Amino acid sequence: MKKKVKLTLLDSVNLVLDSSDIIICVLDARFIEETRNYEIEKKIKAMNKKIVYVVNKADLTGHINQKELSNLYPNAVVVSCTKRRGVNELRNRIKMLAKQIKKESSVFIGVIGYPNTGKSSVINLILGRKEIAKTSFVPGFTKGVQKLKLATNIYLLDSPGIIPADERFTELTKLAMIGVRTFDMTKDPDLIVYELMQKHPLLFEEFYHIDAAGDSEKLIEILGRRRSILMKKGEIDVDRVSRMILRDWQKGYIKVK
Repeated sequence: MKKKVKLTLLDSVNLVLDSSDIIICVLDARFIEETRNYEIEKKIKAMNKKIVYVVNKADLTGHINQKELSNLYPNAVVVSCTKRRGVNELRNRIKMLAKQIKKESSVFIGVIGYPNTGKSSVINLILGRKEIAKTSFVPGFTKGVQKLKLATNIYLLDSPGIIPADERFTELTKLAMIGVRTFDMTKDPDLIVYELMQKHPLLFEEFYHIDAAGDSEKLIEILGRRRSILMKKGEIDVDRVSRMILRDWQKGYIKVK
């Protein structure tokens, strides 16, 4: 009797890469460049496999120039899973590329991306059914490889989200900003709020209706007083207020214009 081997996250992703003819890379529309996994893309290109960039969460950002995007990312498709936008274009792109694969057997399409970019939601959008691939706000929810039928002889392979090895301990601020490290697990959330306000001037002030002039400490102070998020001596609970702001950001309540 063979012993069952438990796959690591990297093993699962590599299994998807090896088994797939086409790879869908899911990116966050708010952080297109930041959610590219160059480590994985390098492997895909070395395997000479086709890549489709799916720019998800388009409803959380402003207008995206499709022409400019296509010049930078060949086979790029902009979608919003919550608004069900871009689904027909994505399905047609997948089927067109699948026809180009010269195989007598089934064509497999792997879906990869950072945790919390919405891979499972994209799969459900493509399939046109709810909760076929289970979704969750918690990054890393997908634990293994799922095989899902799209059409006759065309299958989707869902993989767990994976972070590049060189970012796991060195890019903690970035991982919190893009939602890989959730607001309740983030270290020094006030520093993340500062970085976000530098990257998106006036966005947070407008959302909370606070004139902070780009000063994150002022925003946290005023918001904390307004919401009565205080410690025993009446001082602002900076940690709790910062996590609340980060929660609003990660859950998409604060939208990039």
